[in-house]
Amino acid sequence: MAETTLGDTRIVFVGAGNMAEALVRGLVAAQVAPASNIRVSDIRPERLQHFARQYGVAGTADNVDLVRDAGVVVLAVKPQALDPVLETLRGRLPAEAVVVSICAGVRTDRIERLLGGEVRVVRVMPNTPALVGAAASAVCAGRHAAESDLRMTEGLLAAVGCVVRVAEPQMDAVTALSGSGPAYVCFLIEAMLEAASQMDLEPDLARQLAYATVRGTAKLIEETGLSAGELRERVTSKGGTTAAALNVLGESDAHGTWVKAILAARQRSKELSGD
Repeated sequence: MAETTLGDTRIVFVGAGNMAEALVRGLVAAQVAPASNIRVSDIRPERLQHFARQYGVAGTADNVDLVRDAGVVVLAVKPQALDPVLETLRGRLPAEAVVVSICAGVRTDRIERLLGGEVRVVRVMPNTPALVGAAASAVCAGRHAAESDLRMTEGLLAAVGCVVRVAEPQMDAVTALSGSGPAYVCFLIEAMLEAASQMDLEPDLARQLAYATVRGTAKLIEETGLSAGELRERVTSKGGTTAAALNVLGESDAHGTWVKAILAARQRSKELSGD
């Protein structure tokens, strides 16, 4: 059970997509909040039916009705659809409500401006492993958010993985590192599986080995406390098979290319957020 519970606080999700579902599932499973205290909204009736059937969570297509008695309002719509949603909710939120945004690239000052008043906003950058309870999430406070609002949000996100606190200017870097990070890992796995195919390894066997290798390596780094570089050196014997592979990667400057790629993701995040 999670350390933080939200008691009788009504938690509502504006948008019922995959990330909202991951959070709802985590909150209910970790007993952070009962299903009866959670509501969702969406324009798609089938999504509302899914939440009711799968989690016992009520839904509506009316955002104004949704937020009427909310203590926590989670903004879980696509960034390009956010402005009209916020304009509809302007002046409609309960005075005590905390707004938690999981909209990628949307700064807290934009949300504050569109909602009006001294709304308390906490911005969150989760990533897709939230769907299996293994997210890496970062949170930062808007201008009016209190320490208690940050702690509450951290408790909410702890239901689907680990949480760190950052200053808002760091959110673009977080987006580039962990927000986009699952795609980098998938890119590596795709390369491993392509090589396995060329070596005539049976596909199911290759997938089993590749997934276990990625999962086990991360666990090894975490549990030994050694750096990735130190562990890489430990498994790289001079003149051995690992060294042969790393030599090829070094010749093509794979390390530098990865760094450039992640920096490019950060720059794009800045552009999308208007920086």
